[in-house]
Amino acid sequence: MGSEPLNLDASGEWAGLWWLPEDPGCRVPGVLRYEPGCGLTLSLIGAFEDRVTTTPAPGVLMVHEGRRTWEVIHGAADQREISLLGCFPVDGRRTFGARVKTPDKQSVAATTALIGAHVGSEDEAAFSTTEVSVEDLGHWAASSVFEGFLGTSGGRPDGKGTISVKPVEAQSVEVDGTEFVLAHRYTLPFFDQRRGGTVGRMRDTAYIRITRREAFSLRDAMNHARLIQDLIALATHRAAGMIWLRLKLAPDDAVSESGGLRPERNVDVLYSPSVVGKHEAKTAAHHRVFFTCEALPFEEIIPRWCDMHERLQSATNMVLGLRYAPARYVENNLLTAVGAAEVLHRGFDIDEPPIPSAVFKPMREAMLAQVPEEHRERIRGFLRNDPTLRDRLYALAARPDQQALSTLVPDVDRWARRTTRARNDLAHEGRTRHHKPEELIAIVEVTTAVVILNLLNELGLPAERQREVVRDHPQLRATARNARDWLSTSGADS
Repeated sequence: MGSEPLNLDASGEWAGLWWLPEDPGCRVPGVLRYEPGCGLTLSLIGAFEDRVTTTPAPGVLMVHEGRRTWEVIHGAADQREISLLGCFPVDGRRTFGARVKTPDKQSVAATTALIGAHVGSEDEAAFSTTEVSVEDLGHWAASSVFEGFLGTSGGRPDGKGTISVKPVEAQSVEVDGTEFVLAHRYTLPFFDQRRGGTVGRMRDTAYIRITRREAFSLRDAMNHARLIQDLIALATHRAAGMIWLRLKLAPDDAVSESGGLRPERNVDVLYSPSVVGKHEAKTAAHHRVFFTCEALPFEEIIPRWCDMHERLQSATNMVLGLRYAPARYVENNLLTAVGAAEVLHRGFDIDEPPIPSAVFKPMREAMLAQVPEEHRERIRGFLRNDPTLRDRLYALAARPDQQALSTLVPDVDRWARRTTRARNDLAHEGRTRHHKPEELIAIVEVTTAVVILNLLNELGLPAERQREVVRDHPQLRATARNARDWLSTSGADS
């Protein structure tokens, strides 16, 4: 059994025997294949019964429309246990009444494969540890086991140099009974002798190890992976693909029959994440990353992010959705960006009624008293003492570092007014006839940037780093230019 995790961007194949958990005696030979772009397919020589049937009377079999699905299929292939979850038939060839009897064939698709364990469902608490590798995690970690040295003589390279491996201490922090560890998996120097030369190689992979005191399920592990994936996506301002996901099976007994410690069993997870990570692709450039563990230490960022991810998850999902799956039309992105701003403001729980409650309630009752009774409930729904969208935008603009915010949005008043007008026109009239397409694009970019700057500020990113991000990040520099051109009084008038 290999020690390296299974990368989600690499194909795989497992030939073995497969069965339904409720009928382990009926085993069907077949091959499980995984392709990054297509997912998981099990090709069986034989078949599981996929017809929907009933027996209303002895000897009477009724076949109904539709096909069966299976929550779990178990298998044994390449000396490993395998669980396939979320299975359904996609193709098949049966030999009922055939002239020559040959084996049935059946193709089954699965949403998730666990390579290394048999579980009964995705909610079975069977695991003790989650290990996650995400694109750009090594860059974000700002640590490496590698050290390099170039020799010089008289200020010039002299041809000497070294690359060495020096283990770094794992960083860990505990949040509500869950331990998060930033660790490194690396290889020692290896020399590959080629006909045309010799290549020296080493590899260092940063990953996050998450361990809970009690056993957890696959569904919990997926949530752990999503937590880390979203953090890296926010930090790098781009979709962060999942490279690999590995679990460790929680043993029933930590001590084996021989009296020694029972070794941990690795379970690799194969599935189709929102973005499949490309482990050989180049990492993000330094000036395109909002923050790393150098600016916000690992021990500080993880507790803050766990709190934020739960408290502000809806707003975070909406703004990250613009990175993972941006809509092709500006109107969709407008509603998403402005909706994220509104949801974020509500998540901060800083709403203040425009009119004091003690004044508003008798005022509302006095107005309702003048309304005919049959229309009173409808009018009551319109009389709300909530902040307007413009109020919420002003409030968001006031939270981050003001020097950074003013660089990004030089005219907050015009941005708030034009954004409110665009959203209201689209929502209530079905069109944005008072805005040019370029202005709508600027509104989407600036509003998204304000939401992101608020999230960074909430994470505790220092004011100086906020200013550097707005000043140096290429996309935010372009956003600031659009804000000056389309969302400032001087720019719009010119």
